[in-house]
Amino acid sequence: MGTLIYDSVDPPILIEDRALSHLKVVILAKLRRSESFAVSWKHPAEQGGRSTIWIHPGIPLRFVFEESDPPELNQEWLARLAESASELGGIVLTAEEVSG
Repeated sequence: MGTLIYDSVDPPILIEDRALSHLKVVILAKLRRSESFAVSWKHPAEQGGRSTIWIHPGIPLRFVFEESDPPELNQEWLARLAESASELGGIVLTAEEVSG
């Protein structure tokens, strides 16, 4: 399980390593262009609910991964996440769909 540490949000945001790896690529691309945006996700079923945070280039952000090696990235999933990043509601972290 990976951790997204954003400013002083406590507790840290837990996101599965593979999803966090994809999210990191999209977030860093947006921040490189000095763009602010929202990131939203659903909580695990046992918790219920959902969360949204506002990402701004001036707020400290740290990605912590449990796995030592990064996964191979799914280009289709990255494209979907990047597309949602440019929409009004910001990035919506969705489940990975494997086409095949």
